[in-house]
Order: sequence, then structure tokens, then C-alpha cells
Amino acid sequence: MAAAGIRTLYQGGTGEIVEKKSRFIANVQTIETEEEALAFIAAVKKKYWDARHNCYAFVAGEKHQLQRCSDDGEPQGTAGRPMLDVLLREDIHNAVIVVTRYFGGTLLGTGGLVRAYQKAAQEGLAASVVIEKQKGELLTICTDYNGIGKIQYILAQQGITVVEAVYEAAVELQVMVPLEEMEELLEKITEGTNGAARFCHGNQREYGVIHGEVKIF
Repeated sequence: MAAAGIRTLYQGGTGEIVEKKSRFIANVQTIETEEEALAFIAAVKKKYWDARHNCYAFVAGEKHQLQRCSDDGEPQGTAGRPMLDVLLREDIHNAVIVVTRYFGGTLLGTGGLVRAYQKAAQEGLAASVVIEKQKGELLTICTDYNGIGKIQYILAQQGITVVEAVYEAAVELQVMVPLEEMEELLEKITEGTNGAARFCHGNQREYGVIHGEVKIF
């Protein structure tokens, strides 16, 4: 199986819930720095300028080194921290969530607010595209038609997705290989094809797989 990387967002999204006539709109975006997070928060506040609250939470860094949250006028600990807990529990890296609340006239109580903001944050993540991002190397494998079946079998066993395949006089497969799995893969393919396969190493990149398609960053 391919090695695990970090869970992050390939694409942000928007989710919404209604609790006792209060609307909670969650906007989620990928970020790399605190500055990017604050710029996104400011843009959401500008868009929903007439809302009573625009609460937020964001995390950044491979080990969640940066963590920030705000209740934006809601009772302390009922909005920002519950949203931050969702990001940490889902192990999402480099992401910001802003939940905008339009008050519906009925008080939810502290427990109700915690549940509502967490549920809204979860809806926002559900509307986003989460990706497992890891470091790999673009490898080109050249083989004759006798070896392609064995190579495809090995790639499937390793959980490695083909980026591009060219079928001409010979076959060329481009694959993204996790760095720590490269040596093992080369050995298996060399053994499986009796040394007939040839390899061309490319650049190291960060990548992830969505619905069987490789996305290179």
C-alpha cells in the first residue's frame, strides 16, 4: 500500500445548516500561512457583513504547529474551539473554516451552540475535497508488452496510481511513487520482468490521489 501523507484540502467548499431558524454557513479553504487564513477570514466577513457572527478556526503546519480560533462574540468556547476540534479530530492540515451565523431569534444555549458550530464545520468539510498529500517522485517505466501485465499487477499491489500510459512499439508508464517506496518498487519490477524494464527518474513533487487520478502540486 502507498504510504500515508498528511490530510489536507485539494479544494475548499461551503456547507450550511439551520438550527432553530439560525443559519450557520461554513466556508472552508486551504491555506499555508496565518496571513492567508486572515485574508480569507476578512473576505468572508466582508461577504457576510450583515451577519451577527463570523467565527473561525484554522490550522497550519505538518504537525498543526499553528492553531487559531475565534468565537467572534459568541459565548466563550462555544464556536471557535469546537470548530478547531473538528479540524484536529479529522486530522486536517493547512485549512481554515469560517462559520457565519445569522441569528434566528431563538437562543440555543452553550451546548446547542457547540453542537451547531461543530455540525456546520463538518458540513463545510464534507463539501470540500480532502486529499492525502505526500512526497513522491515521477518515475517512467519502459517495458515491452510481455512485461506490462506483471508491472500493472505490482503497481496495484503497492497502491501506486498510473499518471500516464503510452502504448506504442513499447509501453511507457508514468507513475508517482512515494519516496520511501521507490527502492522496493524498482526491485520488484526488475525481478518481475527479469530485468527487462527500464526506468527514468523525474522530479520529486508533492501529490495526492482523488478518485483514482493523481493530482500533482
